[in-house]
Amino acid sequence: MSESQQGAKSARAPEHTFEEAKYLKQLIENATPIRVKMEDGEEVAGTIEYYDKSFIRLTRAGKPNLFIFKHDIKYIQEEG
Repeated sequence: MSESQQGAKSARAPEHTFEEAKYLKQLIENATPIRVKMEDGEEVAGTIEYYDKSFIRLTRAGKPNLFIFKHDIKYIQEEG
């Protein structure tokens, strides 16, 4: 294998940076109000109370809590 081939292989981005977990933990600890935009266009708002590798639990004032699968989330936006 040539040097250029080895360099290209090591330049590949890591599969897991763990930034998602850090960010979700920060949102939980600060009880940051968020808006979740779903892949189908629906939007829901609340605070994240719990997460794991597959879903988040969104707590909403005066409404039922939601378990949302991460693969259904288009993006999360901080409110306020």
